[in-house]
Amino acid sequence: MKLIQNYIDGRFVSGKSEFADINPADGTVIAQVSEASDGQVNDAVCAARGALLGEWGRLGIRERTLRLHRVADAIERKFDCFVRAEVADTGKPVSLASRLDVPRAVANFRVFADLVKMSGLESFQTETPDGTNALNYAVRKPLGVVGVITPWNLPLLLLTWKVAPALACGNAVVVKPSEETPATAALLAEAMQDAGIPNGVYNVVHGFGPGSAGEFLTQHPDVDAITFTGESRTGAAIMKSVACTVKPVSFELGGKNAAIVFADCNFEEAVNGLSDAVFLNTGQVCLCAERVYVERKIFSSLVEALKRKAEILHPGWPNDEKTDLGPLISAQHREKVLSYYKLAGEEGATLVTGGGVPEFGDNRDQGFYVQPTIYTGLPESARCVQEEIFGPVCHIAAFDSEEEAVAMANDTKYGLAASIWTSDLKRGHRVAQQMKVGITWVNSWFLRDLRTPFGGVGLSGIGREGGMHSLNFYSELNNICIRL
Repeated sequence: MKLIQNYIDGRFVSGKSEFADINPADGTVIAQVSEASDGQVNDAVCAARGALLGEWGRLGIRERTLRLHRVADAIERKFDCFVRAEVADTGKPVSLASRLDVPRAVANFRVFADLVKMSGLESFQTETPDGTNALNYAVRKPLGVVGVITPWNLPLLLLTWKVAPALACGNAVVVKPSEETPATAALLAEAMQDAGIPNGVYNVVHGFGPGSAGEFLTQHPDVDAITFTGESRTGAAIMKSVACTVKPVSFELGGKNAAIVFADCNFEEAVNGLSDAVFLNTGQVCLCAERVYVERKIFSSLVEALKRKAEILHPGWPNDEKTDLGPLISAQHREKVLSYYKLAGEEGATLVTGGGVPEFGDNRDQGFYVQPTIYTGLPESARCVQEEIFGPVCHIAAFDSEEEAVAMANDTKYGLAASIWTSDLKRGHRVAQQMKVGITWVNSWFLRDLRTPFGGVGLSGIGREGGMHSLNFYSELNNICIRL
């Protein structure tokens, strides 16, 4: 059976023990994964520190970014390998991995390699007290060793979203991928080798959180910063862990995102967009809409239309091009989602569609599928309306006024994303600016420009990623003042 090893200082090495990598589509073990020891995490951090003092630290920006473009080229050459690994680990449809996850990984390296070359810095000429002048200018320096902790829902996309700007700024990284989805982080190590990235610049340590690689990495005194995407509770735990060393952190955490649908919307476009926003990647995207607010005059029509969309989704084998709904990531996560399906009934919800587990009559019955599900009829105080479920599910509620819709959408401790559907451009602008979130879409969802700021407020995170916002996190600005 395949063994996925740690990657430290340019070498693949076995860890202290092994754990299983499970295929969510049928529950089979597809690989064994080496769990890194505390000593191996230390080795990875030391290797990263050494790379900063070696060839990588001496490279000019032109050569460094050239090699990042070569990483993108290497991913493209191994495109099918990355797709297969991502599909096997996550169970997502091959069509989704082929059009989203792997292409975005390529784009992440190219965009940040180009952007860092164009990042101008401020300079000021200042008159001094004695009547002469001084020139102040800023230079960008790498933070050093960055710990990168990534989730299981978009493993390669979110890994490269962090690694690419970190390396563009001249840092070295130690990556701890989710224990559920370790394969593409290891494949990326091969792409790094092919691209001529020096040993120690990119390291991968596998394992879990507390008492394992995640905790060892966040508590290591020679790690200079931590970037994490995942659950809000885990982000809070990491924040406590790094507090004593005052490490910079960048957190993109959970969401309980709202969509607001006005009666004047393009109905077909809104329904299609909402279907993606609720069910894409089986609802396992931090940006998915779990709360849908619809103007009352089109409420019944929209509920029925979204019900039809849910019921034609095909939960097939991931490698079938016709499949558009995969399994959840694990048995444990399915238990969580199903517990919310049960809770919704206990809280008094009206079930529109779904609410259970599909039956296939083949090996998929040992996988972790659930039915796409829609509820109505819950109060805003219900747990199913307030707590992140992270599955293919939404609750739909009616509103009568713009003010009511805004109030309901903002009634959450999270603040990651929102979408607004209206043909009134002025209202689109007006409502979008009232959303207490990091990103608001008007008449679209999941539309991204990698140069724009991305992140959340409240329980949805700290800081922004994307464009110059990523480069600002992964670098220190050093002001130099020269008396002329």
